[in-house]
Amino acid sequence: MAQARGEVVVYWRPLCPYCMKLRTRLLFSRLPHTKVNIWRDPEAAAFVRSVADGNETVPTVTVAGNALVNPSMRHLRDTVADRAPHLLPGSRGRTGRRG
Repeated sequence: MAQARGEVVVYWRPLCPYCMKLRTRLLFSRLPHTKVNIWRDPEAAAFVRSVADGNETVPTVTVAGNALVNPSMRHLRDTVADRAPHLLPGSRGRTGRRG
């Protein structure tokens, strides 16, 4: 599971403007991440509801298992720096894959 390896997982759904904005920023940031469409994955949708007060609020992002509901790119970067610094572009030992 990606969360166990300290990766960034982005839970999203089609046509969500907030998801599109974050995904575009992630693309340009070169931060490795995995994308999970909650409309295609019932378990992912249930996870999002479990961390978003019963709502399917997206984007929801996990960094090394730490859930962020609709984070700004700055908040996401800060969390990665704190919890999974090996994922930052240019760091040594970078793992993960781009989703």
